[in-house]
Amino acid sequence: MSLPISLDMEPMEAHTATAIPSGDGWQYEPKWDGFRALCFRDGARVDVRSKAGEELARYFPEAVAFLGGLKPDQFVLDGELVVPTEGRLDFDALLQRIHPAESRVKKLSRETPARLIVFDLLVDDTGADLTGLPLRERRAALEAFAARYLGNNPDILLSPATADVDSAKRWFYEMAGGLDGIVAKRTDRAYEAGSRDAMLKIKNLRTADCVVGGFRYAQKDRTFGSLLLGLFDSAGLLHHVGFCSSLSAAEKVAVLPRLEALVEPPGFTGAAPGGPSRWSRNRNTEWQPLRHELVVEVQYDHFTGGRFRHGTKLLRWRPDKRPDQCRMEQVQLDSQSPLDLL
Repeated sequence: MSLPISLDMEPMEAHTATAIPSGDGWQYEPKWDGFRALCFRDGARVDVRSKAGEELARYFPEAVAFLGGLKPDQFVLDGELVVPTEGRLDFDALLQRIHPAESRVKKLSRETPARLIVFDLLVDDTGADLTGLPLRERRAALEAFAARYLGNNPDILLSPATADVDSAKRWFYEMAGGLDGIVAKRTDRAYEAGSRDAMLKIKNLRTADCVVGGFRYAQKDRTFGSLLLGLFDSAGLLHHVGFCSSLSAAEKVAVLPRLEALVEPPGFTGAAPGGPSRWSRNRNTEWQPLRHELVVEVQYDHFTGGRFRHGTKLLRWRPDKRPDQCRMEQVQLDSQSPLDLL
């Protein structure tokens, strides 16, 4: 490959912050809910790499096609692969692409095609390395690249950016649930591969009251492992929606006898906890059903496909709330679509 940067270059990443920073020298962008992708074009060759350096091209053949179809034959773009579905970004549809069967991948690429949202230009159309330039200059080069080559291309979209903190806050609050949050970048910094020093990410964190429908013991013994969380649907069925293991050591010891005293089937009357996933093969999958008595308030970042995508954080126990008040309506998205920004 004749590009001035290597395929194994790490993307620049971000530290987590709790508030959007303000003041001079910041650029704000939406934090898109997708797969980070470094996209390399060198003549007929197209490579797409994840932030962990894994090859994504075989899972997204449509991305290879639309990147290869651009007029310049040399460039490196930094962006996010997303799958829009009915005005939303469908992360579960992205996950389905990581499949060993080529026929399955091709079928999904036709049914739920991915799009690329670009937010940085690392090598321009002349083959020049831009990573040493400050962000303000790279952004200007990216906008010029987009104006020259992307036009009304529906497959490769330019991510909006602003220096106005009030606009960033509007994105953050009006699109909570649709966006992953906000990214704040220092405009005077070069592209620092593998570093988190020039970027901050501020995630949309929300809360929900959930029934504790069951629990798991720890993997190696019968100490506390995790709470299994449930929400009721409109038919009165309790569906398993995720887990919480963020209790302190003292809380884990104290809560276990309380949980064991409530063990009683069925626990979940709708969707129940399943077996191990490909991401957590070593986790204990046996679980104990509980009577519907305990309610907890938890903090979460994403709710997709009927589940909290990641583990939740326990905020407090809710003895003041009835279990039947813990309903799916709490986590249903009603925010403005983030696709309106594009």
